[in-house]
Amino acid sequence: MSDLQLSLLVIGAVVVGAVYLYNGLQERSYRRRMQQAFGAGHDDVLLKAGVESALTDGRLEPQLVSQEPPGPRPDTDSANGLDVVLDYVAEINADGPIADAVISELTSRIASCGKPVHISGLDVQSGNWEDVVRGRGGRFRGLRVSLQLVNRTGAVNSAQLATFCDAVKSCAEKIPAPATCPDTHAALKHARELDAFCADADVAVGFNVIAPEGATFQGTRIRAAAEAAGFKLEPDGVFHYRNEQRQTLFTLDNHEPAPFLPESIKGLTTRGVTLLLDVPRVANGAGILDRMLEVAGTVARSLGGRLVDDNRAPLTEPGIARIKEQVRSIHAAMELHGIPAGGARALQLFS
Repeated sequence: MSDLQLSLLVIGAVVVGAVYLYNGLQERSYRRRMQQAFGAGHDDVLLKAGVESALTDGRLEPQLVSQEPPGPRPDTDSANGLDVVLDYVAEINADGPIADAVISELTSRIASCGKPVHISGLDVQSGNWEDVVRGRGGRFRGLRVSLQLVNRTGAVNSAQLATFCDAVKSCAEKIPAPATCPDTHAALKHARELDAFCADADVAVGFNVIAPEGATFQGTRIRAAAEAAGFKLEPDGVFHYRNEQRQTLFTLDNHEPAPFLPESIKGLTTRGVTLLLDVPRVANGAGILDRMLEVAGTVARSLGGRLVDDNRAPLTEPGIARIKEQVRSIHAAMELHGIPAGGARALQLFS
């Protein structure tokens, strides 16, 4: 072997060694960062992320009865479909009937604001406020136009609110009539506060029924077991368990991504199903949780599966008791803030 070949081999060995050393250092650094971000300290609970912070934060302790809710709490104006706790409400007051073309334009423009909207009109003849629909213009001399401040996509932002106000003022000019838009800065502040509270209360409790090791559940068996337990498969691809008022109490969904669709459920197989309780959208959460546990047990027996938590650990009485207490705490905090769980406000906010 020549001196040149020997030198090249030595250089190659040094380069390879340097690459391995660099990769090792990079891997060590990456692991350290991952441990800092996702290391120990995360409790294994049956609730979605954020529950522990929601329940350990002082705002959500039910004994803090002196705590003030975020912003004013006037009653809902159910006759007009408006709620100034949830809505930003602008007004247009005309001297005579407002043309249908103006109302149609207003309806179209506010629909692009990214939040639920509503229009109530003051009937010229009856003097009553009514829901406004297209094609019924020429009978209203006043309009109340509302934009919901918060829902599950977050709080309204300044651009959305500006678009809303511009639409109201522009349409009012075409009547012509004066338009009143409340302070947008105060509305945005209230929206952020309300959204922060809703983020803490937006919790779901889930139980899983999983198939034995190496086995799967057939879609037809799942449907039969779910329907026998009181569920009904709905167009969203989820089985709903409803009360007499048709309100969903909890759901049964595929533990895997594929939805349960009538046209494909016969050929579907899955390792498990998930029963889910949407905590802010039901009243008497602890009682509904008991019912969901009972139904989950029935489904598990029918399918020959195991009832477990999200970590595939069997449910325990202490664990269930702890979850019930968490649900009660969330509901107490919602009541304190004038948003009773399962009530009209809660159903609007958590939608």
